[in-house]
Amino acid sequence: MDWNKLLIGKVEEAYRCADGLMALVEDDNLDWRPATGENWWTTGQLLHHITQACGATCRGFVTGDWGLPEGVDANDMSAEEMLPPAEAMATIASVAAARAALAEDKELAIEMIVQARERMEDPVPAPWDPRPTPLGQQLLGMINHLDNHKGQLFYYLKLQGKPVNTMHLYGMA
Repeated sequence: MDWNKLLIGKVEEAYRCADGLMALVEDDNLDWRPATGENWWTTGQLLHHITQACGATCRGFVTGDWGLPEGVDANDMSAEEMLPPAEAMATIASVAAARAALAEDKELAIEMIVQARERMEDPVPAPWDPRPTPLGQQLLGMINHLDNHKGQLFYYLKLQGKPVNTMHLYGMA
């Protein structure tokens, strides 16, 4: 299996679809969140998370740099520190800023995949799961992470009354 070809193809598709959905968000709706339930992110928080859902985590797996402050070890973080409640999550200032950050994260994801070309079968753990898993699978998992949040954005748009359909979800509209 050519991990690089598979992963780069999946990156291209996931980011293209995520960017298309982001383009449908209006700056006035960045504070919107679902009305029922609890611990929902705002649309702005979701956009911010999407911009760090793949490339930044791929960097963590490939280089060990998880983007944490000096002296903080991802392996020593509690579950709440790793996944804080919605109120503690960062947001994005504008849709334009989110789309620019998404483009940067895509370039980082591709850079990390290319850098890891010869190590795709090497077992590596995740800070949230210490079981070693082949690096290629971990990177694919981060692309799936982006896809999951892309689906979340799709439903946020539907709940906001935007005329989106399955074609939007898969980047064909």
